[in-house]
Amino acid sequence: MSTQMHLAYDYPLLSAFWTMLWFFLWILWFILLFRIVFDIFRDDELGGWAKAGWLVFVILLPFLGVLVYVIARGKGMGHREIAQARQQQQEFDAYIRQTAGSGGRTSNVDELAKLSDMRARGDITDEEFRRAKELLLTDNVPPGQATSTVTSAPTTSDTSAPSTPGR
Repeated sequence: MSTQMHLAYDYPLLSAFWTMLWFFLWILWFILLFRIVFDIFRDDELGGWAKAGWLVFVILLPFLGVLVYVIARGKGMGHREIAQARQQQQEFDAYIRQTAGSGGRTSNVDELAKLSDMRARGDITDEEFRRAKELLLTDNVPPGQATSTVTSAPTTSDTSAPSTPGR
């Protein structure tokens, strides 16, 4: 029984710390390597041969290649990252606007609120409010009218008041 037994207390805490630190740095280096490879392919300013040259340099001499790439093209790498993030945010915002339906057309709830406000101010009568609400809720638009419901100024003729001849 000359085999040596290693127990947990044979590996001191500082050695565990250094092992975790080197492991973390190794993972960090791989993340940086992959970001650089993606940046090489994302860069529109580089031609095909330049992309191939950087890729070979980064893969064949990884530590030196990554270091030289970050020194030579690090600022542009940051600008491209920011531009891509802005583009993705704009696309996401456009998708949300399109999905939410706020692309210039008001919703039925907004139209009903406008109609209710117009009726409360006395701009339209109860009968006009009822007809406009009916049209809005059934999405039936009478022929010859636009897709929007009653949003114009009130008419001068009031159908509820009797007309008196000679005025």
